[in-house]
Amino acid sequence: MKSLDALNQQLDFFLSAPKDHAEVAQVCIRPESLAREFPASIELSVERGAIGDKWEFGAWMSLPDGSPDPEVQISILPKRIYDEICVLDDALHPGDTIIADIDTSAQNLPIGTQLKVGTAIIEVGSVPNYGCAKWAQRYGDDALRFISKQAYHPHHLRGVLCKVVQDGVIHIGDTIRKCD
Repeated sequence: MKSLDALNQQLDFFLSAPKDHAEVAQVCIRPESLAREFPASIELSVERGAIGDKWEFGAWMSLPDGSPDPEVQISILPKRIYDEICVLDDALHPGDTIIADIDTSAQNLPIGTQLKVGTAIIEVGSVPNYGCAKWAQRYGDDALRFISKQAYHPHHLRGVLCKVVQDGVIHIGDTIRKCD
């Protein structure tokens, strides 16, 4: 596990990720807690999120009627963060739907930004993703301190949470493009 100092020294590297036209490196669905599947493609649905993902049956964030909040259907984790923090010998994959080498900062992907990924369109939501106790358990306390550091909040180092606004399919190798 990398130290907080080592991660801080890499901040410029993390922030220099492409702003647009980023390739999808990996897709993931979580059929149940602690389970991860890495298909070559996933289907996204406005109503169901990533088909086969446990979000459909209950999310950590719910609407007043108890249904899962669409604002947290899909997560994008920057590949540079994934490669430097999450790829450990026995660590569980973080479960993010999409891993891509893209700048997920608020400046680059403000709330409401729509992204075309494969044939789907997703929209950056207003719910921040600063990590949680599970992140520290899996990747260490320094990794959690790094991604959740208040000064780094605008960089969205833990990635962004999105909702599906147009059904479609995402394949590994597809390009994430900002919609005009």
